[in-house]
Amino acid sequence: MVEDIGNPNRHNRLEITKDTRVSDILKEYGDIADVMEVFGVNRVGRYSIRRILTRFLTVKRAAFVHRIPLEDFLQMLHKAVQSKAISD
Repeated sequence: MVEDIGNPNRHNRLEITKDTRVSDILKEYGDIADVMEVFGVNRVGRYSIRRILTRFLTVKRAAFVHRIPLEDFLQMLHKAVQSKAISD
């Protein structure tokens, strides 16, 4: 089996929970705002602004801010990062 350690498109499969910082998701998967909009979650500002704001924002707090039940938001995030990983 060939390992893809040097592959920059390889994702480490960050476990996304209610306590995961949104900045960690952006760091691992890049900007997933386009995908999240498909699920009805509007983006907040430009990517650079989101990176700054999300340093202190957990998934649980982001769900609250967007007024989406936590379990639904988690499902949306999982689908968004899967879509992003597939497109990379």
